[in-house]
Amino acid sequence: MFPMDSKYFTELKEQANNLIDEIDFELFELDSKTNLIFSIQGHRLNEIIRTLTLVSVVFIPLTFLVGVYGMNFDYMPELKWNEGYFALWGVMVTLTVAIVVYFKSKKWF
Repeated sequence: MFPMDSKYFTELKEQANNLIDEIDFELFELDSKTNLIFSIQGHRLNEIIRTLTLVSVVFIPLTFLVGVYGMNFDYMPELKWNEGYFALWGVMVTLTVAIVVYFKSKKWF
């Protein structure tokens, strides 16, 4: 072999190594950006789930109360009261306000 061939192949090897290093760097950058995108999507999903959970926590107790008083029982003492309807509304509003105040104090709303 000629000495120039050795120099040529050495330079070619250096260029190939530089290209491999650049490709590795770009792959690392791509992996990092992909992880960032997944992290952002996870954060958005957590916000949506939190909102749905808060709505559920407010409305599930109200649904329970309405379900119980929507049954056709004859022996519920509250049904014979003249103010039973307003008492139920008062309990539901009080419960809703208490839940909202609790979540606001925890800074979840």
